Parts: sequence; structure tokens; C-alpha cells
Amino acid sequence: MTVAARHPDQPFVHEAFLYASPEEFVRGTTQFIRDGLEAGEPVLVVLGAEKIEQLRAELGDEADGVIFADMAEVGANPARIIAAWQEFAEEHGAGGQPIRGIGEPIWAGRSKPELSECHRHESLLNLAFADTPSFRLLCPYDIGALDPEVVEEAHRTHPYVSDTDSLRESESYRGAKEIAAPFAEQLSEPPASVEEIAFDADSLGKVRSLVAEGAEAAGLGRARANSLVLSVNEIATNSVRYGGGRGVLKVWQDGDFLHCQVEDRGRIDKPLIGRQRPGLDKPGGRGLWLVNQLCDLVQVRTFPNGNAVRIHMSRG
Repeated sequence: MTVAARHPDQPFVHEAFLYASPEEFVRGTTQFIRDGLEAGEPVLVVLGAEKIEQLRAELGDEADGVIFADMAEVGANPARIIAAWQEFAEEHGAGGQPIRGIGEPIWAGRSKPELSECHRHESLLNLAFADTPSFRLLCPYDIGALDPEVVEEAHRTHPYVSDTDSLRESESYRGAKEIAAPFAEQLSEPPASVEEIAFDADSLGKVRSLVAEGAEAAGLGRARANSLVLSVNEIATNSVRYGGGRGVLKVWQDGDFLHCQVEDRGRIDKPLIGRQRPGLDKPGGRGLWLVNQLCDLVQVRTFPNGNAVRIHMSRG
């Protein structure tokens, strides 16, 4: 189905823009930007630095009317991206003012865990902005550089798919009900060398000590080590409060990353927890929010037998 130009009163339009060459990328994104500028819509573009420079060169003086941000900073941890879009929507979309954005969280070279969390992010955008009127978000996918399964997943996480010629409904979009369900995608198994301890309210000190020892052995700097200890302590404390009073911590090193996984008997049923800035009037959610701000990657899973939160922290 080909979709006509969007009426300003329509709600959130989230589309995967499939491009096969740098020329198609520039042509499609600059047209999208110019359409917004011509209509008086604020435009936020979150891309890698090189692509931002390409668009600036193509747009010329028109680039002065666009807000640019480097995805390498905004979305190094994909769980931080929704908050950036929310800030933009609140500041520039008040009162139903139409807004539009471009965001490319997925590029060739992302690790498998990063891709998994990027796909989750793309899905959750549909929940986070379901009630945001007149917001159009374009997510470029380089079909020449990305694996075919990554492109196939884009069809499942976006209600709309576009290229330089058309905008159409995705026939394989999952839908809000499936997206909102507890996320149960399997995590890779830790290696045999994993260190593991059980904990409860009286043994959180052992949790902090094990993480600190692992951070020292992995060569993390003091600041990153302290951030990791704080983060794991937050998750373990949540396990004590909300996950049955106890949990299990697993710590292991893999290449340049130290991994810490906290498992408990709880159930995380709020799909956007940790991805939206928690309001002062809303209890809960601050622990995972803090962890996402401090750590390189955070994977949250809810299985039939409980939760698993895996934190990735690099030595760099």
C-alpha cells in the first residue's frame, strides 16, 4: 500500500528508510528534511558524524534550520535514544506542533548484542510515541551494508517502510501488543569461567566486592569501575526489593568487556522502564535509568522463571 503525504493531524509515523547507496541516502534524507523545513516543522537529525557532514554540505544554508546530534554519542547505548527524542518532542512539539526526525541507530559494525538492543529500541519507539501527534521519524537502513536479517527485522519494528520513491505500510510489523509483552529473547550463555554468587539483603556487600574485583582484573579505570559497581548494586538492590528478596550475580570477562548479570525471580512488565527519564512524581524506574546512563550496554530480559539484567562495560 502506498501512503500519501501525511496530514499534520495524524499521529506518530515511524518508518524504515531503505537505501542502497550514499546517493540514495542523501537524496532521501535531504528531501525529508526539506519537506519539513518548508512546512515549518522543527527537524532533529541524529546520525554518525560523517553523514551529518554529508547532509550539511548538501543542504547548504538550509542546514542552519536543522538540529544535528551525533548518534555515536546519543546512541552508543541504544537505551538512551528514546529520552533524546522525548526531549525534542517536549521542547519543539508542544501543542501538537508537527515535528520530524531522522535517526540511524543501526549501522554495519554494531555487535550482535548491540543490534539486539537497537532492534528493541526501534520497536519501543512505537510505544513511547504512540500518543504523540504529528511526529514523523525516519530511520535509515543501509541495505547494501547490513545483513539481510537486520533489514528483515526493520520491517517488523516499523509500521511503515520507505525508499526514495514510496512510503508504504509494512506487512510484517509486529504491532503494539507484541512489542509491549515482556521481552524474552535469549541471551548468549556465559563462559565456563564465570564467577557466580547468590545474594540477599544481607550480602549486597559481597556483590559490590565481586564486581570491584572483576573490574580491577579486567583493567577498568577507577571511574568506570565505580560506575559499574554502583550500577550492579542498583540492579541487585532491585532484586531484593522486587525480585523475591534474593538473586544471583554472574561476572565474566569477554575480550575488552566485563559482563555482570543479575538474575532474580521477579517480573519486569514495563517495556519502557529505564528508557524514559523518570519523573519526580512517578515512583520506580530510576535504578535502570541510572544504569543505562552509566554503562555501555544493558540487556533486560524477562523469562517465565524470572528476570535477567546483563550489563556490558568496556575497558576503554
